[in-house]
Amino acid sequence: MKRIAILGSTGSIGTQALEVIGANPDSFELEVITANHNADLLIAQALAFKPNAVVIANEALYEQVRDALQHEAIKVYAGANALNSVVEMGTVDMVLTAMVGYAGLQPTIRAIKAGKEIALANKETLVVAGQLVTELARQQGVNIYPVDSEHSAIFQCLAGEFHNPIEKIILTASGGPFRGRKADELRQVTRAQALKHPNWEMGAKITIDSASLMNKGLEVIEAKWLFGLKNNQIEVVVHPQSIVHSLVQFEDGSIKAQLGLPDMKLPIQYALGYPNRLKSDYPRFNFMDYPQLTFEQPDLETFRNLQLAFDAMERGGNMPCILNAANEVAVAAFLREEVGFLEMSDIIEYSMAKVAYIANPSYEDYVTTDRETRDYAARMAGKLSL
Repeated sequence: MKRIAILGSTGSIGTQALEVIGANPDSFELEVITANHNADLLIAQALAFKPNAVVIANEALYEQVRDALQHEAIKVYAGANALNSVVEMGTVDMVLTAMVGYAGLQPTIRAIKAGKEIALANKETLVVAGQLVTELARQQGVNIYPVDSEHSAIFQCLAGEFHNPIEKIILTASGGPFRGRKADELRQVTRAQALKHPNWEMGAKITIDSASLMNKGLEVIEAKWLFGLKNNQIEVVVHPQSIVHSLVQFEDGSIKAQLGLPDMKLPIQYALGYPNRLKSDYPRFNFMDYPQLTFEQPDLETFRNLQLAFDAMERGGNMPCILNAANEVAVAAFLREEVGFLEMSDIIEYSMAKVAYIANPSYEDYVTTDRETRDYAARMAGKLSL
């Protein structure tokens, strides 16, 4: 019986993780759930699952959550400090970090320092501070289990192969809703069009990242740290069907791939249940439903974000932190319909050129870099929206 804390239980990953936990009551017990603003759903989840504690990050919503749960034996906390503290609870075995963006970094670090296993759905943690986080995990003897479907696929392909060196990994990308389009066609893309992913149902931020291929860029940097790879060992191919979730090529030339229908509950369940594969009733893949699986090169000229991510990884230091912060600001501006689809890449590129580069950053340097980048990117977004 693993006792689970879910950071970000009201988001796409969090709600699906609760489905996994609910379907496996003999394997998992829910200890903690947290949310940022969605108090109503957090309350409903708490009433359904009866966790030990809940945290609402927005302190203005504390009384609403507390009053709704006053007749339950559930501890109610609020604020960022509470979020960092609950991951250290002695009753927690594993922390699923399903928060979106940079906000997931500090609680993940606190959980690792407390010796908790990590199921990582917050890719930005390793994008921003991959070297710091993975080194800390090694020092603490903490395992980090990937939840992203692509990294889960690589992890599954490596089962039984940990003594065999990797030649390279191949991350697959659906290509998003605008695959095949050129820059001129993307200038007038609307928010509604960008939020229609062809294969996956996800939150707004990650859906926009997928449309711009930034999500794949963040996954490239995450993979480097998760699997201890060199920059030239990571390749991206576009696979529109999203059936082959990623591949590993070994030094003998053999390639292993993990396949399955696009359903995030499978990688969530694999991470939570590792090393065991738990029985599920999820829909099964049928080759006859997909008589053709196709692959193509990503268009790095049109979808510049993927190239910017490779550039940031190559530069190292705090450059991936700059990339991530600028992207979060740019995506938020696009979702508010203040900047265009292609202008998101402009904001990121300008930020990478202007924010101070630090070759060997400390945690405090990451915090400063994130703040400075957000300020600069917000100013750029404001100029572009005029």
